[in-house]
Amino acid sequence: MSERTIAAIATANGIGGVGVIRISGENSKQVAEKVFKSVSDKKITEMKGYTATYGKVYDGDELIDEAVALVFNAPHSYTGEDVVEISCHGGMYVTKRVLRAVLKNGAVSAEPGEFTKRAFLNGKMGLTEAESVMDIISARGSQSARAALSCMEGKLRQKIDSVRERLVNCAAHLSAWADYPEDDIPQVNTDNLIETLTECKTELSKLLKNYDAGKVIREGVDTVIAGRPNVGKSTLMNLLSGCERSIVTNIPGTTRDVIEETVMLGEIPLNLSDTAGIRSTDDPVESIGVQKAKERVMRAGLVFAVFDSSQPLSDDDRELVELLKDAPAVAVINKTDLEQQLDVEFISQRLKHIVYISALNGNGADELEKEVADIVGTANLDASEGILATERQRVSAENALNSVCEAIDTIKMGITLDAVTVVIEDAINSLLELTGERVTETVVDRVFSHFCVGK
Repeated sequence: MSERTIAAIATANGIGGVGVIRISGENSKQVAEKVFKSVSDKKITEMKGYTATYGKVYDGDELIDEAVALVFNAPHSYTGEDVVEISCHGGMYVTKRVLRAVLKNGAVSAEPGEFTKRAFLNGKMGLTEAESVMDIISARGSQSARAALSCMEGKLRQKIDSVRERLVNCAAHLSAWADYPEDDIPQVNTDNLIETLTECKTELSKLLKNYDAGKVIREGVDTVIAGRPNVGKSTLMNLLSGCERSIVTNIPGTTRDVIEETVMLGEIPLNLSDTAGIRSTDDPVESIGVQKAKERVMRAGLVFAVFDSSQPLSDDDRELVELLKDAPAVAVINKTDLEQQLDVEFISQRLKHIVYISALNGNGADELEKEVADIVGTANLDASEGILATERQRVSAENALNSVCEAIDTIKMGITLDAVTVVIEDAINSLLELTGERVTETVVDRVFSHFCVGK
């Protein structure tokens, strides 16, 4: 256990029904007892784990608030240490006063993520489970919440452990066969070895394949709405936003700058940008907006290219289609409530994904969601099966995969099995780093520095 007894506000910073101050460490009970007085004269230092008592919180002789103290005895707590949680009335002033009193009586302010870091260091959870804690807190939808919860329950860890166990068995057999040639140890069958390594390669490749889709449901995808003026870009922006975020008029060139909003399209977060209409113009102000729009289109992770179904295809439309031929884009054929004049065949020959909508009436949003899910890879993603959640995890998994592939190639080239053992051990070390069983203090500090204070 750490010698420092730490404390922080564990609830959101704002007005609420209850505010919780969490204290963890060897002296957490003693610190809490100095500021909390039970109405039944029950001493916190004598309380059993998972019990609570009602009382009042004092700063010296000054009454701060009525509260409930809940005690968790080590090792049966979130951090694996003695923990006391004081629940007072919610609100910024009261919770900060209680925390200040706790800090005056022997605790120190917790660093970002320090409670979860202690849980990891005390063996309460692995590093992948610890990293999922912040994903649960920041989840934007049910898919991202399921993905984070499955990791916290150990689904990702189980997959990694399964691969690592097979690699350890391979390495152990190779080492034993090489080091004890006179003992009765079965000769290494390279065909069986390649089969096992190929199974590991398949599992790691699947994990890496799902990483980008998992990142989308956690962080969203940068999405640009593009098209010439008056095709309905701003109406589409307002439809997806659920409010009038962009100004809608029949005057071309109304939107002159990039308007941004984060919206949910089903379970997919879109970091949405409505841009100025892309067209040739002599207006110096509008031309700046048009240039910004083109730059955003080239950088976007996803583009909604909007076309007016009631108008013939223009040169500006054709330019946009050619610009997006190799880009992740959906051709949004808008104003389907009007008579069609648009040459859709020209668009369909160059852009794979097409939806027909009426942004004004709200028709076609479901079809748009399906096309987006197909492009970003979330259509077939099972968020509950355990997926890689961080760039750190992705790099470790990729390093392990590269080592497994190298081991397979080494066997096929007929190189000595000693060399195969070395690269298999490299793969094992990468997986140990992924789960946190063999990880440097620098990496641990970096992981938990991204957490919020109080968690």
